[in-house]
Amino acid sequence: MPRLYSHRDRPVHLGPLPAERLARDPQARPLPAVQPADHHPAGPDSVAAALAEYLGVAAALFDGPVAPATAPLPVDPALLRDHLKAAACFLDATLAGVCRLGLQDGADGAGASGAGTAAADHDPDPADHAGPATGPATAAAQPAPAAHTHALVFAVEFGRDAAEGEPGAAWVRGTHAARTDLRCAEVAAVLAGYLRALGWPATAHVHGHTALDLPVLAQRAGVAQTVDGVLALPFSRRGFRLGVVTTTLALACDAPIAPGACLDWPDAAAWLGVGGTRPGFDDDELAARPLHLGRHPMERVPRVDEPTTRIDRSRIQRVPKRADLFTRALAGDLGPRAQAERTRFAVKHPLAAAMVPFIRALVPLQGTREPLAPTGPGGALADPTRNADAVKALAYHLGAELVGLCEAEPWMWYSHDEVEGRPIEPYHRHAVVMLIDQGYETMDGASGDDWISGAQSMRAYLRGALIAGVMSAHLRRLGWSSRVHSNAHSELLHLPAVLMAGLGELSRIGELVLNPFIGPRSKSVVLTTALPLAHDRPIDFGLQDACAQCLKCARECPCNAIPYGPKIEFNGYEIWKPDVEKCGKYRLTNMKGSACGRCMKTCPYDREDLAATQALLWRAIATPEGRRELIAHDERTGAGGRNPVKRWWLDLEIVDGVAVAPRAGTNERDLEPGREQRLAPAQKIAIFPPALQPAGGTTLGTVVPLDRAAGLAAAEGARGSGAG
Repeated sequence: MPRLYSHRDRPVHLGPLPAERLARDPQARPLPAVQPADHHPAGPDSVAAALAEYLGVAAALFDGPVAPATAPLPVDPALLRDHLKAAACFLDATLAGVCRLGLQDGADGAGASGAGTAAADHDPDPADHAGPATGPATAAAQPAPAAHTHALVFAVEFGRDAAEGEPGAAWVRGTHAARTDLRCAEVAAVLAGYLRALGWPATAHVHGHTALDLPVLAQRAGVAQTVDGVLALPFSRRGFRLGVVTTTLALACDAPIAPGACLDWPDAAAWLGVGGTRPGFDDDELAARPLHLGRHPMERVPRVDEPTTRIDRSRIQRVPKRADLFTRALAGDLGPRAQAERTRFAVKHPLAAAMVPFIRALVPLQGTREPLAPTGPGGALADPTRNADAVKALAYHLGAELVGLCEAEPWMWYSHDEVEGRPIEPYHRHAVVMLIDQGYETMDGASGDDWISGAQSMRAYLRGALIAGVMSAHLRRLGWSSRVHSNAHSELLHLPAVLMAGLGELSRIGELVLNPFIGPRSKSVVLTTALPLAHDRPIDFGLQDACAQCLKCARECPCNAIPYGPKIEFNGYEIWKPDVEKCGKYRLTNMKGSACGRCMKTCPYDREDLAATQALLWRAIATPEGRRELIAHDERTGAGGRNPVKRWWLDLEIVDGVAVAPRAGTNERDLEPGREQRLAPAQKIAIFPPALQPAGGTTLGTVVPLDRAAGLAAAEGARGSGAG
């Protein structure tokens, strides 16, 4: 479902809908209203219980301590408003607006016109106007503290519903409101934490966890309008839910939508998406596609029995988690500077830092290794193919970008944990593998190694852990042992699982599986389970040929860690093996940004999802000539450069708990054609096979210094023997 017109010139804070075209009336008063609800009740086997559990986790983070000093922010309240609206859109809110808080917005929930009481007689979802929700998984309702003066209000749309009888319908029907309340809670918790990290008090609010009248605030902020007692989102046929963040930070306000304004597409240009907005036909195309297939037509990509890069399972040695480079840095193997920076490299920016408490809170809920006695409708879950389609439908319902299934083969598992040195024995046969898009728009505006990089990673890690956590809890409720493997805690190597689940091919970037539709800009999360599942096959979209021709990621790598030369064999894998020491140290000690994703940023497969670029992609999948055309088009158009329209974030660095102007400045990299002529001839790549890594059973308390000289010698030997 690619768009026809580029959003290259559309600022991020405007969001995907052309709401700026609506007539506005600052004097418009809100009307009694409720949020949209599900059209169907949730059934006994729905995911509702797991959604409620995880909403409780989010609600516990709605308030918290404030940084001891304020960050250096723009003085213009309009710039601050647009910045926060862009941050909401970065987190996948559909539309955002700002309004002032008044005395009428306090704990009684009455709203500006008494809406909270007037709507009660016809409210299908009375808790929109109620106080605290009840139940073991809920937290107390959040009032807006008296000092709070402004509210950032945002809407998140429902996804596609599953028709009755469609795979996954019994799990997802009747849970769109609950699913979207959880997404709103995720966004609101992060934004409130971000404001507190900037030094301003802030509190998050969602349905069932607030004393505010959310529908009233949505109308005052110009996000929605009341139609027959139910809120309506302009230019959207989907239902939606609301999230709110209240704060003491002074922000410019948006005007309410004018009474009587048409909320539908005003003309053919808007319907087609001229100007870069989401086209009106998107909903129709999405509705026509079965939920378990997702948005991207992966079913059209050629499948193969084995990956396009050879894997010799007999030669693979399982490695301990202690051998992971960032774990080695934490233990001191890479020296004192890398060790000192290890705990802050990805969260030096306050927006990334706001996501970490949520990610950590999810780890204790990741699941079970032990078998469970089935308690659900056993016979109904005996068909591996239907189970696979249902699991995919659930993952897409919750917000995964791409989903594939594979066998969790023994060679994919880590051998030992890093804390106690405990051996890890494979315990589930099946793996559900999901990719989370890091977001094209923000990557379009970034250099790849500036201050937003860490937040892009953490956003995807959080979303993936939340989706997989809900799925794992749901499968356990049905009686099937399940466990999440997230960035915060994983007992399974993600790279081989992503590859075998048919979500991409190994790329020149090296330890990264690249997908044809979203390129390399993804983070993975894996769920292993005992539930019988049919598996997907690997794919072949011509990437090995494309990467053999294209050297762009190597050329643009800030630390010259991606090889210009051919693939080698490494621990049973045929791979373009990067120098993980160079890469890891740069990401850890980058003083002009937070982490690094420049290889993802500059790859020709990192593209805007347009009809024209997708046509180019299909030609590249089909023929070698098409791959040459894709690479030439990328170079000719200057793709991978920084787009200033999409640069919405603030350059800030957390130092001693306070967000300040970056001490060393900011990376501002543009493309460097010809750089390879200088770097390639003298490039030295080190590799660290299992013999040069900490042995199984080694813990964080033992330092195993990284031996670069031995790594260089190992690379020389691998090049001499070739790829296999």
